[in-house]
Amino acid sequence: MTAVEKQPVRLPSDTQREQLMVQAAKLFFDLDRTQTEIASELGLTRWQVSRLLQEARELGIVRIDIVPRARRRPDLESALQKAFRLREAIVVPAAGKEDPMLFENVAHAAAQHLAAIHPRPNVVGVSWGRTMAAVARAIPPHWNPGAHIVQVNGAVALRAGIPRTNAVAEDLAAAAPGQATLLPVPAIVGSPETRLVLEKDRIVADVLALARRAEVLCFSFGALSAQSVLVESGYLTKADVVALRRKGAVGDILGRFVDADGRIVDDDLDRRTIGLRLEDIGRRAQVIGVSAGPTKHAIAIAALRRAIVNVIITDEATARFVLEAEAAAGKART
Repeated sequence: MTAVEKQPVRLPSDTQREQLMVQAAKLFFDLDRTQTEIASELGLTRWQVSRLLQEARELGIVRIDIVPRARRRPDLESALQKAFRLREAIVVPAAGKEDPMLFENVAHAAAQHLAAIHPRPNVVGVSWGRTMAAVARAIPPHWNPGAHIVQVNGAVALRAGIPRTNAVAEDLAAAAPGQATLLPVPAIVGSPETRLVLEKDRIVADVLALARRAEVLCFSFGALSAQSVLVESGYLTKADVVALRRKGAVGDILGRFVDADGRIVDDDLDRRTIGLRLEDIGRRAQVIGVSAGPTKHAIAIAALRRAIVNVIITDEATARFVLEAEAAAGKART
């Protein structure tokens, strides 16, 4: 060791250590020094500097606030990710209990997330409905040039519904720009035999095979309501909704009605539903669930509990409901 070299000091365990933490933190966070430069200035090793900075965060000497430019709730996002082991969570704050823009804001957040995925997915599977139609309206132009957007569940309506709720894949593909492949069959048919015949058709089978290969899936959760698109499109009656509720249904995921734990509640109805099944959804880069409003609270937690999605994009009230319900369930189990 030459005369000009400094021997690293042994870190003290008293107030001197805290003073070193403050010094290191100021140099690193306020003065933009590297850990190597701080080590040289304080006579420490780079490992010791790293340890001091970590301790400063743990003890609250350094507090890091994540303040995204977009309106979000990073605290709730992190809590959701920890509670349900999610890849990502995006929580949109509400402007009061009756926020007229909440639905559009959540859809906009979903569109921005979809457009920001890197590397860009070649094949994206999407559902249809009001929420997904709003996502398609909000998607930025040239969001994924050359992308192939595939519809993952049946959507041919029996009667006229809300305009363009079943044109999500087309609209997303037009904005990409890319190509769309539709699933040209009803969401629900009259018998399981009819579904089997349709799914064996070469055209339908090819679309479903493409949907299973999608690197990313994006869909909204369906509320169990007489105002749902499945009712308004003619697939279900209000009496069907009542019957499903009696069986324990809390909503649907890609037309599959599930209970609070994400289990199918009506096997006959499920066998008559065309599209990806729940077991087809997982094991891909991102499975994005979009949920806005109190009518989706119960189905959101069902999807999270069964780990159907690994990304959720939702509003603040839904996030709080889900976290509180899961905490209560955890206490009950203990």
